[in-house]
Amino acid sequence: MNVASNLSEKIRQIRLQKGLSQENMADMLGLSTTAYGDMERGRTELSVSRLENVAKLLDVPLHELLGFDAMTMSETEWLRQENTRILAENRRLQNELDQWKLKFRQWFGEGVIREIGEGRERIGF
Repeated sequence: MNVASNLSEKIRQIRLQKGLSQENMADMLGLSTTAYGDMERGRTELSVSRLENVAKLLDVPLHELLGFDAMTMSETEWLRQENTRILAENRRLQNELDQWKLKFRQWFGEGVIREIGEGRERIGF
């Protein structure tokens, strides 16, 4: 089992222990029952804010829901690390996007502009 399926199963187990149905959870989270069910089946990636909302509804600390020992990492530290990871990924993706933009301009922009300029007929002014 991977981390996502472990988390989904843990959410399901705690929900059942609390006597809540999927419909109850979906209503409280503002989701459709299908969307919530997909979340419990591990078919949906959960954002940090969604995880925080689920943890609050289940009255469970976020670190416990995620399977972290409270002694090893606080929720704040985990969120800092996750934020750092996301920012690094964002920078990587921005760099990749910038490289693709440059390639696009090289492949299409310059060649197309050059062809348009050469293809125009000169008029006698």
